[in-house]
Amino acid sequence: MSPHALRSESLGQRQPLDLSKFAVTRNAFIPEDSLPKMLSDSHYEPWELVAHNLPELIQSGRVHVAIRELPILSTECLKSEAEWRRAYVILSFFAHAYIWGGEKPEEILPPSVTVPYLRVSAHLELPPTLTYAGANLWNFSCKGDDFTNLEDLSTLLSFTGTESESWFLLISVAMEAKAGYILHTMIRALEAVKTRDYQVIIEGLEELKSCIENVGALLERMYERCEPMIFYHQIRPFLAGSMNMEAAGLPRGVFYDEGNGKGEWRQLRGGSNGQSSLIQFFDVVLGVDHNGHSATEKSFHSEVRDYMPGPHAKFLVHAARLGSIRELALVTPVREEQHLLRAAYTAATDALTQFRNKHIQIVTRYIILPSKQPWSGPTRQNLASSSTEKKGEGLTGTGGTQLLPFLKQSRDETNFAGKLEKS
Repeated sequence: MSPHALRSESLGQRQPLDLSKFAVTRNAFIPEDSLPKMLSDSHYEPWELVAHNLPELIQSGRVHVAIRELPILSTECLKSEAEWRRAYVILSFFAHAYIWGGEKPEEILPPSVTVPYLRVSAHLELPPTLTYAGANLWNFSCKGDDFTNLEDLSTLLSFTGTESESWFLLISVAMEAKAGYILHTMIRALEAVKTRDYQVIIEGLEELKSCIENVGALLERMYERCEPMIFYHQIRPFLAGSMNMEAAGLPRGVFYDEGNGKGEWRQLRGGSNGQSSLIQFFDVVLGVDHNGHSATEKSFHSEVRDYMPGPHAKFLVHAARLGSIRELALVTPVREEQHLLRAAYTAATDALTQFRNKHIQIVTRYIILPSKQPWSGPTRQNLASSSTEKKGEGLTGTGGTQLLPFLKQSRDETNFAGKLEKS
């Protein structure tokens, strides 16, 4: 019997795996439900007031005073994990608004942000910087329960209040939700490596290929409502971290002032789609190697797991230990099922290569080209101004990497994996 003959029947019998200990839901790495729009305890009203008015405060030049004058609030009144996440989003936006919201970057983060931020970040196993989790995964609300429907999604916090910013952030939310089912499917496929259940693996890879294509189609919707020049000059600077930001005005990073003479300088990456656990999951199940050839070299892909929520990073480690589909595909095929496995693996890896090509095209349109074009709006010393001086050459990403070389290398490493050549 063909490995595909029982496809619809076997898929219908599958029950979702319990991956809750990894904070994985039916929506992949985003929560099961929309995040709260406000923290419930009145203790946090000062935060909520500034958060609600953040775009206006930035635009009017009052954001620094508003944040400095906040009381140092306790985290003891946070009532649920969802509220801890909202607190992280709020404090991340405050931190980056404070650092990047003036004519030049601020090097010292005040205790009103630092003290609660360090506590909240430690609780969530995240660094105190605006990560992908803070900007995207936990920064949305939905009118219904279908998080793939962009028209029903809205952002909770924003730096600019623009449609371009909301659309940019929400595209990632929809992409994550679109891939929710594939985590369970591919965990089963990885587990099937040990038992050599080729049917389960082949079906999984075929679903993975379709999933990556559907996620890529959502990525291409970026062009609909996100204006490149607004993104480059008004939105992207706020996403930058404090690592490799010398040219943007932070030679030492940022000093996190805890008050009473306490504090430390930190150099941290900013928000980046490279911190998406979903994209790294695709790499894990396909056995794409981004670690280079040096035993002492730690790749960006490995390092940014420290910028993912702790349970999500643990999930990727768990998945990697289950089995290697690529190693099974590397075996010289003899039987038909082995040939089918190879074909399905190559097709899925090709889809991921094409997804990375789409990402490069987005970066070209939203970063490389705007860096070469004249801008008549307000300018500040930030990532946009320092990048524009380079005219598209050697641009730094918000995550602190050399932008195009990193993306092209990731694409090429994915392409190499699909060729099924032993390295």
